[in-house]
Amino acid sequence: MTAKRDYYEVLGVSKDASDSDLKAAYRKLALQFHPDRNPGDKTAEENFKEAAEAYDVLRDQQKRRIYDQFGHQGLEGQGFSGFGGFDDIFSSFGDIFEDFFGFSSRGRSRSRAQRGSDLRYDMALDFMEAAFGVETAIDLDKAEVCGACDGSGAEPGSEPQACPQCGGAGQVGRSQGFFTIRTTCPQCRGNGQVIANPCKTCGGQGKVLKRKTVSVKIPAGVDTGSRLRLSGEGEAGAFGGPPGDLYVFVQVRPHDFFQRDGVDVICQIPISFVQAALGDKIEVPTLTGQKTLKIAKGTQPGELFRFRGEGIASLRTGRPGDQIIQVAIKTPTNLNKKQESLLKEFAKQEKAKFSTKLKSILKGNASKAAN
Repeated sequence: MTAKRDYYEVLGVSKDASDSDLKAAYRKLALQFHPDRNPGDKTAEENFKEAAEAYDVLRDQQKRRIYDQFGHQGLEGQGFSGFGGFDDIFSSFGDIFEDFFGFSSRGRSRSRAQRGSDLRYDMALDFMEAAFGVETAIDLDKAEVCGACDGSGAEPGSEPQACPQCGGAGQVGRSQGFFTIRTTCPQCRGNGQVIANPCKTCGGQGKVLKRKTVSVKIPAGVDTGSRLRLSGEGEAGAFGGPPGDLYVFVQVRPHDFFQRDGVDVICQIPISFVQAALGDKIEVPTLTGQKTLKIAKGTQPGELFRFRGEGIASLRTGRPGDQIIQVAIKTPTNLNKKQESLLKEFAKQEKAKFSTKLKSILKGNASKAAN
């Protein structure tokens, strides 16, 4: 299988290209490689599809961010697999082609089948649910095919009729050069049919709003901003078209003890002045339970310790990060007389040691000056 080319290279733009730059570049390529302008040319067809896929990704800020960070593999992990054929391209870019060339699709008649709309669901997760993954159920109100008319929009016992203005094509147009300039039929609004006797259940829409429970499996390692795609769980298509997709956007609630930095988990542990000075062994909470941490003698405020492999699993590789522990040394309060006496004695010795060290430094400096 041939490796995919870089999308920026395909469009011939830089990585900081603006939306208008992308659109202009795609317009040029779409006109150059349009199948109606290159009949039977398989290379032109592939170039046309490649340019459409590149533009579809780079014009979408979310897809572009994923692509810039993780490349083609990152998009595949989010469920993006490009276009299946010309019908998909013209369906997605109909308004753009009308902008570019004054027509919305190729001259050949198109299927009336329309893909359903995608849906978005914002899901809030606890820190631990995001770290380890969770399977949950969500309730959605979404358009489903009307059971009374089977999606036709016509009252049972009657049938939709072909539009008299466009003859069922959904478009009207005229020839101009090698293009057929087409516009949406104003009478049927592109449906190709008119309904004289609308279904009483759906009002002629062919769809009804229903509440549905959907099971969602959240993988371990998701974070705020992660997006999950559930294929076919969007709204029903029209005229036999496939349903859209459901996109679940994740928001992770903060934890009282842990903080996240990529795949690493950060926490802060208070220790006493004595523990820092003499060293100690303490129990530290991790994502999976308690673990013993050895505090070295002479540990300083803010010093970092690390538990390897005790972080969060990477969505890409599955490998966990680390847990990073920062120590905060607590100043003792409410000392009794004996403790105060011990600390004063300690301070006296420290002062004497500092004085001796200072005299030694000064004496050395004086000796150097004399030489």
